[in-house]
Amino acid sequence: MKEASTTAHTENKESLLEKDRTYMWHHMSPYNPNPMIAAESKGAWVTDVEGNVYLDGMSGLWCVNIGYGRQELAEAAYEQLKTLAYFPLTQSHVPGIKLAEKISEWLGDEYRVFFSNSGSEANEVAFKIARQYHQQKGQPSRYKIVSRYRAYHGNSMGALAATGQGVRKHKYEPLAPGFLHVPPPYCYRCPFGKTYGSCNLECAEVYDQVINWECAETVAAVIMEPTITGGGVIVPPPEYLPKVREICDKHGVLLIIDEVICGVGRSGQKFGHQNFGVKPDIVTMAKGITSGYLPLSATAVRAGIADCFNEAGINQHFRHINTFGGNPAACALALKNMELIEEEGLIQRAEELGHALRAKLSVIEDHPNVGDIRSFGLICGIEMVENRETKEPAAPDKVAQVIGECKKRRMIIGKNGDTVPGFHNILTLAPPFSTTDEDLDFLVRVVKESFDTL
Repeated sequence: MKEASTTAHTENKESLLEKDRTYMWHHMSPYNPNPMIAAESKGAWVTDVEGNVYLDGMSGLWCVNIGYGRQELAEAAYEQLKTLAYFPLTQSHVPGIKLAEKISEWLGDEYRVFFSNSGSEANEVAFKIARQYHQQKGQPSRYKIVSRYRAYHGNSMGALAATGQGVRKHKYEPLAPGFLHVPPPYCYRCPFGKTYGSCNLECAEVYDQVINWECAETVAAVIMEPTITGGGVIVPPPEYLPKVREICDKHGVLLIIDEVICGVGRSGQKFGHQNFGVKPDIVTMAKGITSGYLPLSATAVRAGIADCFNEAGINQHFRHINTFGGNPAACALALKNMELIEEEGLIQRAEELGHALRAKLSVIEDHPNVGDIRSFGLICGIEMVENRETKEPAAPDKVAQVIGECKKRRMIIGKNGDTVPGFHNILTLAPPFSTTDEDLDFLVRVVKESFDTL
């Protein structure tokens, strides 16, 4: 564990907390009169205003892939801000062109890239493109988007409609129409009552049924993460994505892959879907594209689809604009981020860390409150239960106790909070790629000690 920082801060904690209570409205969280106030960070560690140092086991919100404190990223943004701080992408600029080329290169095909600011926006763009594409191909009845229960795709009215998490949605409904949901590929709690290895991959075959039942000519696209992340780290069987791709092709439905969390090296490949050998029609990304240093997202569309928006005719172009999407400084920083990931072998490092983390967590596999441990690259979910035989989800106080004990020991972890009723029982880990072997040992030791308090 790192020593506490001696950096002085101009205001004491109580003064800052009073201002926080007066002026701040925190994201997602219930009212908290005593939040942690971060002041600085380096590598995988964050320091609060009192000098306490915490290992960030969640990379912020699954996003600080390259780690904190990378001066090269700050300098890339600074140099760009000095030369061209802003220019709208109704025209173009050099950092945007270079970044779009790099994204297409990483995807291994020819894609056209539309820039926004967040994952929610990137997915909204994908939905609009899918619907307009089918209209322009003479199939105006195709408007429905099929998603999965447990999945999260964003907080705007369309992206939230695609999200399959009832707790996040029910006080904001009705949301955008045209979104359907199917059960997730959740082998630990199979919605079809099957066991992997003796099933018929019903979790994938259900797409064929639903598309037929809805009338294929009304379905525009399927959207999915390679692995459901915030909804509980639900990792599909290896045959799942290829089968869904096959079903989409059979029915003329576009496949949108949401790489907002799984992308940019987090899965041990450049993008999560590459672990399954599929080629998406549209890929969305955010978070790790800048390692969280500046807001930026991208919607990458296969060239053959994007080209129909360049055809002559009234309103054939994509009628969407984003004032700050593709800001030159954010693009320059993202490009540098991707270059550093390549130069320093950080995708391979993420894969190594992911394997090591899963192996080391075997020390808690037999704990009576651990039902399942799932991993995908450098993402890990620990499903807590009351009873290993019945798989009854752990009570909220047990989940909170483990999280609280980790924080006492100076480590931040996450959980699948505010997702689906009765199943907020999965702890999440997604540390930065800059995590050292020593950091990883600390992380696992803290998790074990925290479970030992139950």
